[in-house]
Amino acid sequence: MAGNQGGFLVLILTILICLADAVIFQPISDSHRSAAVELFTAVDGSFGSLEDTYEALRTFEILGIDRKADVATSTCRTVSETLVSSSSPSKDLFHALKVNGILRCNINDEVFEGIILKLQAEVNDSSSLLDFYYSVGSLVLIKDQTSKVDLHLADAEGVFRSIKALSQSDGRWRYSSNNPESGTFAAGLALEALAGVVSLASSEIDQSSIRTTKNDIMKLFDSIEKYDDGAFYFDEKVVDALEHKGPLSTTYSVVRGLTAFAAVTSGSLNLPKDQVLGLAKFFLAIGIPGDARDFFNQVDALAYLENNRVSIPLILSLPDTVLSLTKKDLLKVRVNTVLGSNAPSLSVKLIQVVRFGNKGASIVESQELKFDPESAVYFLEALPESLDVGHYTFVFEVVLHDSEHKKVYATGGHTQIPIFVTGFIITENAEIAVLESDLESGEPQNKLDLAGENIVSLSANHLQKLRLSFQLTTPLGHAFKPHQAVLKLRHETKVEHIFLVANSGKQFEIILDFLGLVEKFFYLSGKYDIQLTVGDSVMENSFFKEIGFVELDLPEAPEKAPRPPPEPVDPYSRYGPKAEITHIFRAPEKRPPKELSLVFLGLTALPFIGFLVGLLQLGVNLKNFPSSAVPAAFAVLFHLGIGAVLLLYVLFWWKLDLFTTLKTLGFLGVFLIFVGHRILSHLASTSAKLKSA
Repeated sequence: MAGNQGGFLVLILTILICLADAVIFQPISDSHRSAAVELFTAVDGSFGSLEDTYEALRTFEILGIDRKADVATSTCRTVSETLVSSSSPSKDLFHALKVNGILRCNINDEVFEGIILKLQAEVNDSSSLLDFYYSVGSLVLIKDQTSKVDLHLADAEGVFRSIKALSQSDGRWRYSSNNPESGTFAAGLALEALAGVVSLASSEIDQSSIRTTKNDIMKLFDSIEKYDDGAFYFDEKVVDALEHKGPLSTTYSVVRGLTAFAAVTSGSLNLPKDQVLGLAKFFLAIGIPGDARDFFNQVDALAYLENNRVSIPLILSLPDTVLSLTKKDLLKVRVNTVLGSNAPSLSVKLIQVVRFGNKGASIVESQELKFDPESAVYFLEALPESLDVGHYTFVFEVVLHDSEHKKVYATGGHTQIPIFVTGFIITENAEIAVLESDLESGEPQNKLDLAGENIVSLSANHLQKLRLSFQLTTPLGHAFKPHQAVLKLRHETKVEHIFLVANSGKQFEIILDFLGLVEKFFYLSGKYDIQLTVGDSVMENSFFKEIGFVELDLPEAPEKAPRPPPEPVDPYSRYGPKAEITHIFRAPEKRPPKELSLVFLGLTALPFIGFLVGLLQLGVNLKNFPSSAVPAAFAVLFHLGIGAVLLLYVLFWWKLDLFTTLKTLGFLGVFLIFVGHRILSHLASTSAKLKSA
């Protein structure tokens, strides 16, 4: 069991290392839906601001998740208050209308009439790109949400030219005429605003302005950047850090503006389809963002690319990129849109299969995959017979059947997918032996069954050598060279020594010369466990196996020989149980007899008895005890205080410690001084009155 677990770990780790640089694009899946529910969580019936609420609702709408009922009541109340308020800025109106477009709140037409007049006035007075973007965008949203079909801009041509005046020669746009800095993110906003102006125009916009804008788009795409995996993206070049946007938000802005402008203008933009497909690959390569804003930008951008008039990208993906020769796995391919919808009628061809790192000819001939309409999967009935275990690059070609579809969809030509072909590697001719210094066998050769459970026991001295050899063969009978072939010798003191097993052509072989290793072994004689590890990403039976042990008899260590490292300390041992601490107490001293103690107790009581006898002899009485209420109370308290002090002495002798006794005696002393002074003052005044009388 331990050997199987070790081999499995070797296999998984090697696969992860080899796939580190490989990017396989997958359409939106259920993983995104689960992540959306976690990222966008309503608190007290709200997602937060109207902008955050729109992003959450729009994301759920794209992914087919129904969450409207959770926030409809409170959100519609906020939308209504924002639209009714005369002090709401155009940005808040814009986001409120976007939310209303999804929830369809009950908003009166009179409210829209007042907003239209306000927004039309703002469009005429706008001077910055953001003012145009929010005011024009709000008017477009109102037109889509009401039955008011005659909603138009009075001077659409002039507004178009005002926005166009902010464009730059490189396709980027400025945020205002007073700001010389231009940005790619602003270009996306400008294109979306221009699309809104075109849709609100009562007559057709001058085609020369449209053509100039299309040329600006082409110039903007001249600055597009590319990754090695075929993904295209836009990055912001703004110097001002306050206006800087990351590649995700910048590319999203361009995609949104590009698709919006293409939707309201005639003709095509003639953008390269591989760049449009590359934009889709950029968003898909992100995976699942952990930030809600980034998640929305990704999903919304893919939704715009899913249905646009420029080019709809198709994504070729594989459910499994590891194929087992042992299990006779089928090669399966899917072709979908970026949101996972089925592609139109097409064919998928396997053009080429090349071993990774080998630029030679393909090992298979071009062949077309069959299509299963029930699962919408293209598959190869059987892997080519010449396909052995290894890491390959499969090259696919997607061919659309309808000529009209070729104008609409972007397939990207040839698609390269890295694939691992795994299989059961045969281990044979495994032998281990102890050799003399002249490489003659000092003991009989020990045959090893590396797939079984045999254990060998060997003995050697420092003048001998240890030889281990074995052969690895693929299912097609070819010699196999794994990523890892490691021999480990572990002394009984847990000192380990690791050696790489070299490939000497047809077999793997290692010879350990103990004479040259005595110093490395720290001159430690004794039992060494022998462990062999063989693993590869395409080897289904990678293993970590205990071969046996060898008893080494090494010479005594010289005086200045290196010492073995200290035994490693488990870092978690500090949290384990501590050693029990035992105390040895001093033996108690011998005590006096019990009778002597009782005699001493009687002697200590004699002074108290003498005190009582003295009081009787003096004729103590209570004739002078005060008769008035207040002096009598003080007299009683005084005597009670004296009694409490005596009781305190008894308690101190019985169980109290010195500090507690002194603290209590301090409080009683203050009490006695107070009441004693009052009663003595009363007695003194009474005595003075008697003498004067």
